[in-house]
Amino acid sequence: MSSWLNILEGAVLLAAGALLLYLLLWWKDRNAKRARALEAESILDKARSEAEIIVRDARLAGAEEARKLREEAEQSLATRRQERAESEKRLSQREGLINSQLEKMVDAEKSINEQKATLRQRMEAQTGREKELEELTKQAREQLRKAAGITEEHAKAEYLKHVERDALEDANNIARSIVEDAKLKAEEKARRIISVAIQRYAGEHTFENTTATITLQGDEIKGRIIGREGRNIRAFEAATGVTVLIDDTPGAVLLSGFDPVRREVAREAMQRLIQDGRIHPTRIEEIVGKVNEEMDETITRLGEEAISKASVAPMHAEIVKLLGRLHFRHSYSQNILDHSVEVAHLMGIMAAELGLDVAAGKRAGLLHDIGKAVNHEIEGPHAVVGADLIKRHGESDTVVNAVASHHNDVPPIGPLGILVGAADAISASRPGARSESMTTYLRRVEDLEKIAAAFPGVEKAYAVQAGRELRVFVQPEAVNDDKAFAMARSIASKIENELQYPGQIRVTVIRETRCVDVAK
Repeated sequence: MSSWLNILEGAVLLAAGALLLYLLLWWKDRNAKRARALEAESILDKARSEAEIIVRDARLAGAEEARKLREEAEQSLATRRQERAESEKRLSQREGLINSQLEKMVDAEKSINEQKATLRQRMEAQTGREKELEELTKQAREQLRKAAGITEEHAKAEYLKHVERDALEDANNIARSIVEDAKLKAEEKARRIISVAIQRYAGEHTFENTTATITLQGDEIKGRIIGREGRNIRAFEAATGVTVLIDDTPGAVLLSGFDPVRREVAREAMQRLIQDGRIHPTRIEEIVGKVNEEMDETITRLGEEAISKASVAPMHAEIVKLLGRLHFRHSYSQNILDHSVEVAHLMGIMAAELGLDVAAGKRAGLLHDIGKAVNHEIEGPHAVVGADLIKRHGESDTVVNAVASHHNDVPPIGPLGILVGAADAISASRPGARSESMTTYLRRVEDLEKIAAAFPGVEKAYAVQAGRELRVFVQPEAVNDDKAFAMARSIASKIENELQYPGQIRVTVIRETRCVDVAK
């Protein structure tokens, strides 16, 4: 009995243990499921939060990008509106100019029609007077025949004799006038032919001495030299007075100008701009100004070197500068400064042989052509101009007269003037000293610039293209567009009346308005 009880108790205990184990496992599984559910819910909440953050960031980034795109679009639209406004303004100005020219043409046509009507009336009146004169002539002839008691045939014969004699006299006068006019035209045509022949004969020499070539590392720099719509090249030409020629020649830019000092300044300024790489109008003006200052120092140094080479005593500072400028001038391809030093040495030798003052002779020889440094600024022969200059700066009367008389513009007082002329001729005529002539070209260029500068409102005038083009810069506040066109015609007309030249000369009047302000 006790064994069954033990078995029953064991069974109960086993069942209770199994139930307890089952309950323990069920509770543990429920807790695990609850923990997993909580973890899943936490992960889901975290994912939702991150998703919201990503969406918010994406919205902010999209809004920022949209704002930038909107600003860029508005800026581009504003730029286009400004460009359109400028284009409309330019078109309006051109339209106004065209309308003005059209009105002038209409007025001119009206004036021509009025002149035609007046001329027609005069012709009709003249025809009436001729008929009246013919009738009066018939009456006078009849009265003369009656008074003279001669027949009509005899009177007609006498009248024809008088008419024939008058006609022969008029024919002789006309023939003489034609011959004289033909002589004048033949002389003028001969001068023009000779001028053209000289120009063609000196063409290579003129090109060589009026241009400077700038070597470029690559052709891409040409676009930067030209600038947007050519503003850089226009600024460079306005600042230097030299024409910039950019053609298809690879790796080269050509500078053309008759004034050698301007051309040298332009050459140095262009090389510095290319090396610097910053090419714009403001930088161009800055570089050209700096090179001009350095050119003044170079001119002074060249003058001092010439004085040293000629072995003469020191001179006034202004004379030294003028001597330095002669380095950039040529006469028949001969460098005038080197020629002056050579004449000084020749004068020293001849003065020593003749027992004259060697120092004064050398001084006169060195200064004999100094007037050529300013002969485009002062009217008169270069010998007289140079003598007046050195006299104002303290040179002796002997030296002044020698300089003034070496081309017989004034009579020589002593032998030095004759010796300077001889030394000048020796230096100029020795083999290899000179080649083709440039005097005609230089004189024409100087006359062109003087003619333009004489007009009111002209600020600068430069002769370029070997004297075949005259560029005139006017003051915009003094000369408007209509006056600029009229000025171009007036200058061209004055050149035709006062100068002799081969071919054609283009007159370009440039009117530019600059508006400058400073942002503070």
